[in-house]
Amino acid sequence: MTATDLDACKRTAALKAVEYVRDGMVLGLGTGSTAKHLLMALGVKVRNGMKLRGVPTSQETADLAAQSGIALLQTDEPWVIDLAIDGADQADPAFNLIKGGGGALLKEKIVAAAAKQFIVMVDYTKQVSVLGGSFPLPVEIVPFGWRSTVRQIENVTQSRALVRERGRAPFRTETGNMIVDVHLAAIEHPRQMETALNQIPGVVETGLFVGRTDLLIVGKPAGAEVLTASRT
Repeated sequence: MTATDLDACKRTAALKAVEYVRDGMVLGLGTGSTAKHLLMALGVKVRNGMKLRGVPTSQETADLAAQSGIALLQTDEPWVIDLAIDGADQADPAFNLIKGGGGALLKEKIVAAAAKQFIVMVDYTKQVSVLGGSFPLPVEIVPFGWRSTVRQIENVTQSRALVRERGRAPFRTETGNMIVDVHLAAIEHPRQMETALNQIPGVVETGLFVGRTDLLIVGKPAGAEVLTASRT
């Protein structure tokens, strides 16, 4: 599978997600490579007369949405988001996710939590039997006392935690925080892990999205597969 083929799978998932968008909706707009395909497809809908407003999860997404003709809500407005659509770095069989590879996990989770429905688009390589392993868990932390926070994260997870860097400096999110990537062999109990990490002072949010996904759209070479979450 080449990078071009994989990108085609992402586009397939994004185009299927667009089918759930209706005129007049307020959309939560995700961040990442699959979300870029989504925004391009939405731009076609807008140019054909569809009225949409959006809440972007990053400045990159805000810029792409504006280019696509999607009116953006201000961040200090009380949102009523009809549908949030985003990608993921991993998705397990229960539709629990790891997100945050692009560093936008805090805004992404705020938007997902505010939405009436949350659709996640992935290419088939992002489906895993258990979270972790090949992809680290991002954890967003405040800069103050970060070394102590990292030590506590390692104590809780019993795993190695590395501060994400850009160049030779710590990576900073759009909200001014840092990202710690926790390398876990497997996350057998994502809800318990999310709760334990969020109890550490200095942790802002984790990249675990547990029990939030309503629909998982998987892009495959043969087309898109739509999976519905079971709430039982």
